[in-house]
Amino acid sequence: MSTPANVMPGRTRAFLTVFLKEVRENLRDRRTLVSAFLTGPLLGPLILVMMLNITLNREFDKAERPLPVPVIGGQYAPNFVATLKAGGIVPVPPIANPELAVRKQDADVVLRISPDYASAWRKGEAVQVELIYDSSQRDAKGSVERVTQLVETYARQQGAMRLVARGLSPSTAWPVAVAQRDQATAQARAALMFSILPYFFVLTVFMGGMYLAIDLTAGERERQSLEPLFANPVPRWKILAGKLAAICTFSSASLLVTLLAFAVVGRFIPTEKLGMELDLGWRFGSHVLLLMLPLIVLLATLQSMVAAFAKSYREAQTYVSLLMFVPVIPSILLSTMPIKAQNWMYTIPLLGQHLGIMQLLRGDGIDNGQLGLCLVGSLFAALLGVLLTARLYQSERLAISG
Repeated sequence: MSTPANVMPGRTRAFLTVFLKEVRENLRDRRTLVSAFLTGPLLGPLILVMMLNITLNREFDKAERPLPVPVIGGQYAPNFVATLKAGGIVPVPPIANPELAVRKQDADVVLRISPDYASAWRKGEAVQVELIYDSSQRDAKGSVERVTQLVETYARQQGAMRLVARGLSPSTAWPVAVAQRDQATAQARAALMFSILPYFFVLTVFMGGMYLAIDLTAGERERQSLEPLFANPVPRWKILAGKLAAICTFSSASLLVTLLAFAVVGRFIPTEKLGMELDLGWRFGSHVLLLMLPLIVLLATLQSMVAAFAKSYREAQTYVSLLMFVPVIPSILLSTMPIKAQNWMYTIPLLGQHLGIMQLLRGDGIDNGQLGLCLVGSLFAALLGVLLTARLYQSERLAISG
């Protein structure tokens, strides 16, 4: 990648020359192309949507099919078992060790009826029914909820019938009625399921420019091509600007591919079956792109800065890979400590983008004030990073390998 002195036709075209050179050369680099346009931007959305479809369709299928449940002591409550059958539960022969069976996932849930069920029922006393399950088995959650609902419905019906038999109104047992008014919109419910998207977009930008940032700094330093490049009568900041523009171009293209991929594959997510609505079309994509623009510059600058401290390509890979953990901080923060978004939070890079994208997913939109704070805060951080990296580029040690 060495650049002879005559490549630079003049100071006014130095930036464009460096930019076109780096873009052209890295378009021939298979590793950069795979990272920027395939691994994250295309495979990520495809894998995510495929996993969601498989999981949701399996849950829908389980909810519609008859559910086999081992029933211990079914002979003590024939009417109760008949009600379960009517609700789609298929009683199967009891098993010797139900606790071990659910831990080994031989059964999602086991129903055990107490031997004194019949005598307690005749006396009008409370009867005991046990649901044995393992809450750590996520695949069993739907089965457990299905059996639980049937048992609770049967209990309420029988309780109401006991009150009527004694000349009392069923409302006597429930003096307070709770009317639930869920204010969540269909889009807001979908946003809860797709809360990983903000981090996914940031990670796509990071991966899109990572290998290019490493190669344009540590890679050229290792190949000893930075020294002849710096020997040209061109200000170092123009060389840095050309390299950063090339990194940002690849990162932006990677993000565009991801947004396009989600706009296409998002149509195949069966959100309507869940009572949800998901809009990942051009309006959503254009707002995400606008929010991410200053962050693209910031991440490119940070990657270049970190890579500049490395003496070899492999060392730079290690440093920049550790930097990859920074974008996950807002996602971890908001998932462990749910907080109400304040306007000042939009000025914090990464956090502002996360909050803005979540509002877009919820269908609330982002107002001009919040958008302005997000852009100004991230642009200021990006400018600071550019100045620090430019200062680092003034060092003669940067061009020396070893």
